[in-house]
Amino acid sequence: MPSVPAPDLPDGLESVQLDTEVRRDLRGLRKEVADEVAKHLVAAGSVLEDDPARALVHARYARSKAARLAIVREAVGLAAYHAGEWSEAIAELRAARRMGGGPGHLAVMADAERALGRPERALDLAKGPEARDLDREAYIELLIVAAGARRDLGEADAAVLSLQVPELEASQRATWSPRLFYAYADSLLAAGRREEAMRWFLNAEEADDEGMTDAADRLDQLAAESDPAPAGDSPS
Repeated sequence: MPSVPAPDLPDGLESVQLDTEVRRDLRGLRKEVADEVAKHLVAAGSVLEDDPARALVHARYARSKAARLAIVREAVGLAAYHAGEWSEAIAELRAARRMGGGPGHLAVMADAERALGRPERALDLAKGPEARDLDREAYIELLIVAAGARRDLGEADAAVLSLQVPELEASQRATWSPRLFYAYADSLLAAGRREEAMRWFLNAEEADDEGMTDAADRLDQLAAESDPAPAGDSPS
């Protein structure tokens, strides 16, 4: 494998910023290699949201040093997903699952399949046996992605039904509530149920304290579309 040049690290970066479990995963490496990999994993995580392309450079470098570690392959997969490198994201997250076991980031993989224009594969992941091993938050996220895949296939009514889970309660305020309410509103709108959709966009807006969705903008857009155009001057 050709050597990968090391990207510059931010000043003052220390491997101790990694959590205990990750540091434990790196213990099989020589100390100097473990320290280098750890620093690049920290660097990748620190810029993942603001500069995903840069995060991917750091993660790929870590992979060049420790490709047999699930935690490293997972980091590459997540960085690739944020950078829009869908095929790489799927391949790396699959590798991480093979190495580390467990269901992994099924929702991320399914969303990458959607981005590649393969909604059927996204639904296959959502229906697979590994989905049953997800915790509730991860499972709700997978349901949201699967509903989007159904909309991609023109199955809006099926998308609506798939999201009618006990957590779809307007008064609930769980971490997943804004995204779940928003996805339900989107599915209702795709199914032609505009008034219900507006109500659930409103629920999403009220539950969204951290700006996770653009529910407020969607409401404004729908309201504007509902308003009748101002009457022009009568012809003389």
